Amino acid sequence: MIVYVGTSYLFRHLCWVPNGLCRFFQQDSYSLVVLKVDWLNRFIAYMWPYLDTAICKTVKSIAKPIIAEQIPKYKINSVEFEALTLGSLPPTFQGMKVYLTDEKELIMELSIKWAGNPNIVVAVKAFGLRATVQVVDLQVFATPRITLKPLVPTFPCFAKILVSLMEKPHVDFGLKLFGADAMSIPGLYRFAQEIIKDQVANMYLWPKTLEVQIMDPSKAMKKPVGILNVKVVRAMKLKKKDLLGGSDPYVKLKLTEDKLLTKKTTIKYKNLNPEWNEEFSMVVKDPETQALELIVYDWEQIGKHDKIGMNVVPLKDLTPEEPKVMTLDILKNMNPNDVQNEKSRGQLVVELVYKTFKDDEIPTESGDSNAVEKAPEGTPAGGGLLVVIVHEAEDVEGKHHTNPYVRLTFRGEEKKTKPVKKNRDPRWGEEFQFALEEPPTDDRLHVEVISNSSRMGLLHPKESLGYVVINLSDVVTNKRINEKYHLIDSKHGRLQIELQWRTSS
Repeated sequence: MIVYVGTSYLFRHLCWVPNGLCRFFQQDSYSLVVLKVDWLNRFIAYMWPYLDTAICKTVKSIAKPIIAEQIPKYKINSVEFEALTLGSLPPTFQGMKVYLTDEKELIMELSIKWAGNPNIVVAVKAFGLRATVQVVDLQVFATPRITLKPLVPTFPCFAKILVSLMEKPHVDFGLKLFGADAMSIPGLYRFAQEIIKDQVANMYLWPKTLEVQIMDPSKAMKKPVGILNVKVVRAMKLKKKDLLGGSDPYVKLKLTEDKLLTKKTTIKYKNLNPEWNEEFSMVVKDPETQALELIVYDWEQIGKHDKIGMNVVPLKDLTPEEPKVMTLDILKNMNPNDVQNEKSRGQLVVELVYKTFKDDEIPTESGDSNAVEKAPEGTPAGGGLLVVIVHEAEDVEGKHHTNPYVRLTFRGEEKKTKPVKKNRDPRWGEEFQFALEEPPTDDRLHVEVISNSSRMGLLHPKESLGYVVINLSDVVTNKRINEKYHLIDSKHGRLQIELQWRTSS
């Protein structure tokens, strides 16, 4: 078990931990977070695919100069990784200590056991010959110090991992050469083991560190700076896509560099000059680099929808607080040298207004970290931002398949998480935002867990795993709630949802 005393900032980043595995007590400006070791093992298992990719990439970059330096001594032409993955079995933690610092970081000293199934194959070329060596039966016992820093408000809650060894590790492994056991050569096993232990210890024995980059911290720390209001007015002279000379158009909208799901208009059936007059609000984090992407599709009842064309509006071309009506040519793509862009595909009329924060309303990391962030200036009196964070589900199971995702329905607008295949306890950690003109005091949020069949065919393609309807009046009053709801029409299923109401006042 971990007992960690730190600022409430850290708990804010750990709040998606399952309720049964985390307890939280507030004392003045400090928080007491109690976590069980089995939660950490579950967390590492969940993060293992990400860590596998990041660690292997780091190992290759570290090994390359070392190999280049060593191979001339042995007259070897080249040494290359034919395969390098850490396998599907993550390490397990036997015990740990956790330390408090004044920085936004979490430091853990761990006792780790790893009996892994990595796929590590090295090809060596020398004297015109080629040999392949494979690492097998790997076991590692180590006491590393792991630092997660900086803590950021974007999943997985930290930007990089720093690893140091508090003492030399115990490493046990075998080497196979052309299917034979290379370790049967007298003295080779002890020699190889000592070389590896000494090399690893020399490189990463504390205070030296191995740094594994998980995400770009500058992007992870970006917070909303404004809202882009988009009104899709109409389209004109759209290209005919149907066999009978018509189209069933709709428009998808998305901000570049934004992981949130796209928004879309309604479908206008059999219409080459549709009028929508539909309004959307999108949260902006970097107006200098982000752009509004608009794609016009022709809806098809069966099969993939046909793309009519697209265009992009850079946000830096917009003057804040100033409405702008634009008539955009619909292009095949954004390649200026593509001759197909010379063919007429129609035009799209949109009205855009970018509204920014006031300087004193920009969220910062100082002060009370439990305070809910404010909505952009320009939001009408009483308006704000409804934030929905879908954390995880437990004990969800379908009759025919269990590939769950979550669908949110609010005021006729739908948003969906990514599906998780074959998992009764899925985790998402995805955030969705709704910009509103007034508080959703009398509104309800409909949340449903759905499973899609991973197989082709029309038999049981989709089924509901349970749902919950959340009254939003408590969110408006309390600004933030984080609860685990029992799913209706599910025997034991539960869903953890966090809701925030951010206002400009």
